[in-house]
Amino acid sequence: MLSIASVRAADDNKSSAAGQFESPDSATDAVQPKKDTAPDSASVETVPAAAIDVGDPAVPSPETVTPPTGGAAASTDAAPAAPAAPTADAEKPSLEANPSTDPTKPKIDTSFDGKPSTCEACDDEIDYLYVEPPEVPGFKGWKTNGIPRGHENDEMIPVPDRWRVGLSPDTRHPHGNILNPYRQNILKGDYPIIGQSLFLSLGAESNSLVEGHKLPTASGVTAQRANSEQFFGHGEQIIGVENIILTLEFYKGETDFKPREWEIHLTPVFNVNYVQTEENFATNIDPREGKDRFDYHVSFIEAFGEYHFRDISKNYDFVSSRVGIQPFNEDFRGFLFLDSNLGARIFGNLEGNRLQYNLAYFEQLEKDTNSGLNSFNFRHQHLVMGDLIRQDTLFSGYDMVFNVAYNDDEPNTHYNNNGVIVRPAPIGDLAIHSVKAGYVGFGGNGHIGKINVSNQFYQAFGEESHNALAGRKTEIDARMFALEASMDKDWMKFRASFFYASGDDKVEDRKAKGFDTILDDPNFAGGEFSFWVRNGLSGGNALTSLKGRFSLVPDLRTDKAEGQANFVNPGVQLFNVGYDAELTQQLTAKLNLNYIRFDQAAPMESLLHQAHIGRDLGYDYSLGMIYRPFLNQQVLITGGISGFTPVSGGAFSKIYANSSLFAGFLNLVVRY
Repeated sequence: MLSIASVRAADDNKSSAAGQFESPDSATDAVQPKKDTAPDSASVETVPAAAIDVGDPAVPSPETVTPPTGGAAASTDAAPAAPAAPTADAEKPSLEANPSTDPTKPKIDTSFDGKPSTCEACDDEIDYLYVEPPEVPGFKGWKTNGIPRGHENDEMIPVPDRWRVGLSPDTRHPHGNILNPYRQNILKGDYPIIGQSLFLSLGAESNSLVEGHKLPTASGVTAQRANSEQFFGHGEQIIGVENIILTLEFYKGETDFKPREWEIHLTPVFNVNYVQTEENFATNIDPREGKDRFDYHVSFIEAFGEYHFRDISKNYDFVSSRVGIQPFNEDFRGFLFLDSNLGARIFGNLEGNRLQYNLAYFEQLEKDTNSGLNSFNFRHQHLVMGDLIRQDTLFSGYDMVFNVAYNDDEPNTHYNNNGVIVRPAPIGDLAIHSVKAGYVGFGGNGHIGKINVSNQFYQAFGEESHNALAGRKTEIDARMFALEASMDKDWMKFRASFFYASGDDKVEDRKAKGFDTILDDPNFAGGEFSFWVRNGLSGGNALTSLKGRFSLVPDLRTDKAEGQANFVNPGVQLFNVGYDAELTQQLTAKLNLNYIRFDQAAPMESLLHQAHIGRDLGYDYSLGMIYRPFLNQQVLITGGISGFTPVSGGAFSKIYANSSLFAGFLNLVVRY
């Protein structure tokens, strides 16, 4: 409720309304008696200038001024009479003037809360009083709080929009604008856009990537250069990617106090990508397409609706649902599944947010080959996943997660956008097959005393109806384990970690012991900065891959996103040491060194028909830098360089060559 000035005058000695209120620009009291016209008895109730602003008084109409009169008849011979003091009637504005058409009077909003005013007449003293809304910080949009005619004399005025009550003018309250997301802004969900509980939040992002690397690249049957006798040619490649991402969130609810009641969320993305290589066949199955490729794609990263079923405790423990294209991460580090795809999810929390749970079903969409974004075609892959997170379990500050997942990948044939077959894998008899794999696991993330700990374990089970390497139906029995321990020392962090994915030691038996994921994107052992994690590697002279891009596991899939899981693979053992340094508040450096080896060599020997390949791969080393020039996430510059040196005479040098590889990238993100 907002109180305004009310004026009460006694008997017939009424003071003029003109001059009673000062201009809004004045910082003095709102009421001042006009000189020589002080009222006999006036009661004035005001609100400080900090609460409201009062408009300029009406200008007296010359037609309503009453000529001064004397106590006796005037003589023509008498000296000119002194000017009489103005009376209240002389300064009183005409009540017959139309305020909507009279330019001397302020315009008055005659509606209140969307309804016309029923007031026919108001007190003479404040007949045309109009109170402007107080200053509202930031960009409040077109909505405002006005005081209509007919309610000027009310001691308390209902304010329809409590979000825009505002503050008094003060240079210490910086003004915002539509382009400033850090001040209150109607486009960022700080003010309701409809009514008092419907909000709109808009966002935009430019994500630009330039990357160069040297990878083992086959020269192919139609080589780019004459006399290319070696199987592997020139492996230098340059990649350029630009993503324009827009975000729209339309929701109901006062999220400062409780979860949203419902939400409509859209995140379209416009992608342009370019690749230049030094060999044919690297960009397309048709050598006539040349050694470079330009492509574009439009997709949705997110397109879902969310509905809040109910709150189940006074602490706002809740149950909600989402349906549509949405992101989901099965564990803390993205070891098993991290993707944004079409699905339905039930989620919520219990015990004052100590317990958090998710249960999701995904009907996977195909991925566009060159952008990695969702297409609008179904993949015929069905996923069921769930997790339960409990905070402060076993140790204060250590959170545990329990995972279940099921992957049902139907048998079908699929060629990617570049004309390469990816399902089934072009190995052996090319028989289409299904994969039905289940996963159970547990993990943790947090600290135990001064030691930061992150760990995860998965056991995989199920069956492949026909494995290409084994040449038969196989039963899945594989596992994965990861552990990272670190310690903070002032502005530094020292890390050590280990990753294990089991390999298959007997290719042709009925057991498939090599661990494979659903669709991983791990932040582990260097993550995006690591050469091994970031880059995909071909499968030697076979028409498949050793490992996918942004993956830890050498699973021998044709493609991480478009191929099928393969549980007859060599597995991996990775040993990591790392060092993070907060060099300044803006700049962070990350150093990593990994030693990598196969868990089992038998699948590679069977795939390449090559004996005694061995298990040692090599050393992966990287340096990453993260720069935040404005100490926030609105502008983020990330860059890294990495290299890989094979162990002399080891498995990597026998599969590819005994030469070092390198990679580097620069990523610029600008957000609104």
